[in-house]
Amino acid sequence: MVDLLVIGGLGVDVRVRVPALPLPAADSLTVDPVELRIGNTGAGVALAAHALGLRVALVDVLGADPAGDVVRAALARTGVRPVLVTDPAGTRRSVSLVDPSGARMSLYDPRPWQGPPPLCASDLAALVREAAHVHLSIMDWTLGLLPTLRDGLADGARVSTDLHDWDGHNPYHRPFAAVADLVLVSGVRLGPAAAAVAAGLAPRDVVVTRGADGAELHPAGGAPVRVPAAVPAAPVVDTNGAGDAFAAGLIAARLRGAALTDAAAYAARVAAAACTHDGMEYPPGLLPTA
Repeated sequence: MVDLLVIGGLGVDVRVRVPALPLPAADSLTVDPVELRIGNTGAGVALAAHALGLRVALVDVLGADPAGDVVRAALARTGVRPVLVTDPAGTRRSVSLVDPSGARMSLYDPRPWQGPPPLCASDLAALVREAAHVHLSIMDWTLGLLPTLRDGLADGARVSTDLHDWDGHNPYHRPFAAVADLVLVSGVRLGPAAAAVAAGLAPRDVVVTRGADGAELHPAGGAPVRVPAAVPAAPVVDTNGAGDAFAAGLIAARLRGAALTDAAAYAARVAAAACTHDGMEYPPGLLPTA
């Protein structure tokens, strides 16, 4: 058994520190060393959950290319168990522009999956049966497998997903929410429509994240609850992956029996600590485990 199975969301992140966002108008800018490292949402959740003490497995497609080698090497430095299928299109990539305050803008190259699913339903079900919790990234290759995902769950296991910057209307995101018990979604694009979108996802628990402005819980059958952001214990250097760390903290706390409101408060502390570290490979002791 594993505590957490993360499905999808592996890639590399090309991190570029820039003087300001949006970028100043110029033909060229001199920047700090540009780094290539493990990134994307599934990696962020898996690495943070591992740093929090969970037993983690991760299944995804990955290119047989130098970018994929970066991901494999990073996973090998952890106890995360990878289940990888070679993607002929290559490894997903993001360029993260990070300003001096730690704020970032991400440019995402998804390398869309082509052809039939890389795993058959029975293989995915076997992985799902081993997990106390399944976190589903919104990867295209998983869409054909979603109808059978819940059938493979062990007794008491739950499913979460992060819809990221969903606008509340794009139909692509709805199948992921449909199989989940817990849905995270960014409030940046939703704005004041977030409460209506959360109500439309009932009876699921919904968490609307708002970065430095905290989060809002919309529990199934309950009134919304405001969750303030935690204050980082050190200067913010990189907010990339903070939302994934929040998701990992929420999952870890719920697996340990915490109520949703308490789990979200803990998750805010985890996200705040993640912002004080450059990258998603968290050193021991950085993320709060209680």
